[in-house]
Amino acid sequence: MDLALPIWFEVGSLVVLTAILLADLLLILKRPHIPSTRESTLWVVFYVVLALIFAVLMWIFAGATPAQEFLLGWMTEYSLSIDNLFVFVLIMAQFSVPRKLQQEVLMVGIIIALVLRGAFILLGATLIENFSAIFYLFGAFLIYTAIRQAMPEKLEDDEKEETAIVRFLRRFIDISDEYDGNKIRTVVNGKRFFTPLLLVFVAIGVTDLMFAIDSIPAIYGLTQSPFIVFTANIFALMGLRQLYFLLGDLLERLKYLHYGVAFILFFIGVKLFFHAMHENELPFINGGQHIEWAPEINNWVSLGVIVVSMTVATIASLISSSREKKRETIES
Repeated sequence: MDLALPIWFEVGSLVVLTAILLADLLLILKRPHIPSTRESTLWVVFYVVLALIFAVLMWIFAGATPAQEFLLGWMTEYSLSIDNLFVFVLIMAQFSVPRKLQQEVLMVGIIIALVLRGAFILLGATLIENFSAIFYLFGAFLIYTAIRQAMPEKLEDDEKEETAIVRFLRRFIDISDEYDGNKIRTVVNGKRFFTPLLLVFVAIGVTDLMFAIDSIPAIYGLTQSPFIVFTANIFALMGLRQLYFLLGDLLERLKYLHYGVAFILFFIGVKLFFHAMHENELPFINGGQHIEWAPEINNWVSLGVIVVSMTVATIASLISSSREKKRETIES
């Protein structure tokens, strides 16, 4: 039998997770450096194991269903976060961010993402509580997002949006040509300028906003608990900085990953539609009555779809990349 999570567990979890994030931030500020592969691997493994321990604790204190919902939400948000890294790579390259500064930039990006997602989570919880038909809108939005995600033009469109905002800022703000360490303001020939770091933070903030809009409806398709939604997002974003350095050039080889993410979003969108039909209260649909024949997709099916989608997309990407390298070797 599933139980409600004890309030002390929820409060304690948020306090501990906040402390870990602050410690991570202080570590970067005190010791800015380019993390080695070994260091990045250890941190990524630490955060993954921490998430699994958290799921076990939820199972102990509240039962199987909340633990399953957390795992589903965490894996979905982790998939979307890895997809987010592709855009971070483009931003870093576009603004020629020194590698030593990339840790700080990523950490700021993660903090912005947490704040934005926290706001969207509260908004989503309010909408769900007062307007059950929102599941129809969430479902339609996710299906639309999935189709757009599968289109190769998506990344180019996102880049154009960011470039337009950057052009707008340059028109009204004096930006220096060079970075000055981790400073946002600098002095050039006696005149104060903002450094390109400001543009990088703005570009990452815009990216985080777009991904928050995509990810929150997705996880609300798996659980309606704001606490589970928020903690799943925290665990998905923790370790993202280290994952960026760990994957490195591998990110460029995962060219089919966005198809896996698109399929997951499409699946959750369909699942949300079925859920909306079960909860239906709209008078122009089935006379305002619940639609009982709509299938309910359980957590185990959802888990299988997420794991298989990401596995197939990753393996297909690596096989394709290997074949391309062989072809280039033969041609050369």
